[in-house]
Amino acid sequence: MSRKILQIQNLTKDFPSKKTTVHALSDVSFDVYEGETIGIVGESGCGKTTLGRCIVKAVTATDGHVIYTNKEGKDFDFLNVNRKTMKTLRKEIQMIFQNPYSSLDPRMTVFDIIKEPIIANYPKLSYDKVEEMVIDIASKVGLNVTYLKRYPHAFSGGQRQRIGIARALVLKPEVIVCDEAVSALDVSIQSQVINLLKDLQRDMNLTYLFISHDLSVVEYISDRVGVMYLGKMVEFAPTTKLFEQVRHPYTEALLSAVPIADPDIVMERIQLQGEIPNPANPPTGCYFHTRCHYCQEKCKVEVPVLQMVSEEHYVACHFVKELKLKSILDYTQAENVKG
Repeated sequence: MSRKILQIQNLTKDFPSKKTTVHALSDVSFDVYEGETIGIVGESGCGKTTLGRCIVKAVTATDGHVIYTNKEGKDFDFLNVNRKTMKTLRKEIQMIFQNPYSSLDPRMTVFDIIKEPIIANYPKLSYDKVEEMVIDIASKVGLNVTYLKRYPHAFSGGQRQRIGIARALVLKPEVIVCDEAVSALDVSIQSQVINLLKDLQRDMNLTYLFISHDLSVVEYISDRVGVMYLGKMVEFAPTTKLFEQVRHPYTEALLSAVPIADPDIVMERIQLQGEIPNPANPPTGCYFHTRCHYCQEKCKVEVPVLQMVSEEHYVACHFVKELKLKSILDYTQAENVKG
């Protein structure tokens, strides 16, 4: 079995203010194995980005553990290591940001943007070695190396995202957190960047945490998928199981909105009523009960626990055994096809 490279244990993040406290993450736990891609999906405001930022320690979690296991088998808890140790570990886990237009400094050339992590971590390297590393990674991500002295405004959105990918990979990390890395791109460019990420994963033995709201993208790139709602993990399973044997009502609603490239298939879109509750004042019991059309009295008062319902399939729902939910397969059956 592959090395368990990350262990996310009971991760919690609160943002306190004078009047209230926003509960962005609540007791999130899962493991990540070397070389795999974990997809994290959910509506805007569900805590996906906060989860990614807590994992790379761009923000410090309120409670819990993010345990990284290096190649030598030594464990480091990102939340409990000192600043000096964390600086050495930052080379092992990097982040690709959502918006390539705002994540790149417009006053720096592409060469300077990519070399910045090298200078920060290896200040004594010679210029020739730095230049060699920059050109090498730029070539791998498909950038024209003759354009490295240009500024970001001279590049398209897809090319800018390649610059961001090169910056994240130049130190040869083991783990990459992709925070909506393709959502700001055109569909045709999305496919190019996604295929690039898959090729780089194969060639460099990378491990991805892929955050997205696009389930079709997540289905294509992920090995396992976690579904989040209001800061909680409500379902976690291998990709095939999640799409073919959906077990949580929220996941069912998300899947019903995934477009299928067949005009003969009739989709029964599940319309969730209302808005996501305020994370500063979440509902009692199951957080999803205010929008769930399977809701019963127990859901309003008792918090469901994320439990294993089959091999590698975890669900947080009181009635997971009783509910018969529709999956992608159900929409492709004969009775759902026109004529």
